Amino acid sequence: MIKKIEDYIPIVGQSAVDDVRLIAEKLKGKVIQNVNSTKNGGGVAEILNNMTPLLQGLGVDARWDVIQGEEHFFSVTKKFHNVLHGRPDEVTQRDFDIFMETSEKNVRAIDITGDIVFVHDPQPIALINKKQNNKWIWRCHIDVSHPHQRVWNFLMDFIVRYDSAVFSAPGFSFKLPIRQFLISPSIDPLSDKNKELSSDEIDAVMYKYGISRKKPIITQISRFDRLKDPLGVIEMYQLVKKYVDCQLILAGGGASDDPEGMEVFAEVKEKAKKDPDIHILLLPQDDITINALQRASTIIVQKSLKEGFGLTVAEGLWKKKPVVASHVGGIPLQITHKHSGMLCYSIQGAAYSVKQLLNSPAYAKRLGENGHEHIKNNFLITRHIKDYILLFLSLFHAGDIVYL
Repeated sequence: MIKKIEDYIPIVGQSAVDDVRLIAEKLKGKVIQNVNSTKNGGGVAEILNNMTPLLQGLGVDARWDVIQGEEHFFSVTKKFHNVLHGRPDEVTQRDFDIFMETSEKNVRAIDITGDIVFVHDPQPIALINKKQNNKWIWRCHIDVSHPHQRVWNFLMDFIVRYDSAVFSAPGFSFKLPIRQFLISPSIDPLSDKNKELSSDEIDAVMYKYGISRKKPIITQISRFDRLKDPLGVIEMYQLVKKYVDCQLILAGGGASDDPEGMEVFAEVKEKAKKDPDIHILLLPQDDITINALQRASTIIVQKSLKEGFGLTVAEGLWKKKPVVASHVGGIPLQITHKHSGMLCYSIQGAAYSVKQLLNSPAYAKRLGENGHEHIKNNFLITRHIKDYILLFLSLFHAGDIVYL
């Protein structure tokens, strides 16, 4: 079913929807062309899957293209992703050459049709070489607060040629000769991943995967990625398990632009193999299953080492679950410590918070309720669409750093 902006009125109110409709009118006749590296897997693809049809329903000519690349290209872009997040690795001239060889193929192959071209993350950044008399935005979804300098300098040669750059949090922005916008991502409360589910639907998923609901369930939903620290989550669970008999779910899918996923999945399976209360689920693109797992959980965790934003935090809070998450990247925008969730700095700190919440269900319930209100007020797709439309309109006006 294709959702319409009016469907969100019961959640965000009539005036919020009217505001979006009013400003969308001003984009009539403009083509907005999004470009990223994958149609499925990860927060960028999820946002574009939800947002593109809503924009089209508002009368905005929103389009979406995906670059092509072989495994060696995505191995390089994954390395770039890791080192931009501050993870040590050796980046060679050959890596840059591979990046540019594939980028040049995409520059030739992709038909640029947008009055505004909205390029997401480093993988398609070199498409700026096709810029003519249109407007270009580079959208950085990752945590670049402490990037690998050589890779960042390489990207800067492209970034400075864009008209504007967008970051998710103030700590990720840099002094640039172009305009910057600070826009947080969002979740869609009516998507399969976030909509209400019946008890029968939740029970069916738990039965399918053989997970009992008789013990408390701690869950992390993420790609199998070292920056999500799944091995650290297992160590945290093992500390909690000494005091509270509980279960752990580590579940997530892969993405076509992330070749490390299966390697990390194998490491997680190996670490967890001796404990029947650890459930490791490699899921296809199945948002109903993820939704059910989150709703069946007692506590949601997101123990990322680095994080651009962490939509799974917003998902858990939207479902009124107490969330324990790392104090990194965009996560503190979503959680006020001890009010709308718990922030942690270590495996031991996460374990302490999880144990406290398992032993204090009333407190855990209050955190979940506060978190739900915070997400409702700040991180839903209607606010995100409004911010993006204002961003598109602003490209035709002068300014500097803009907080939306």
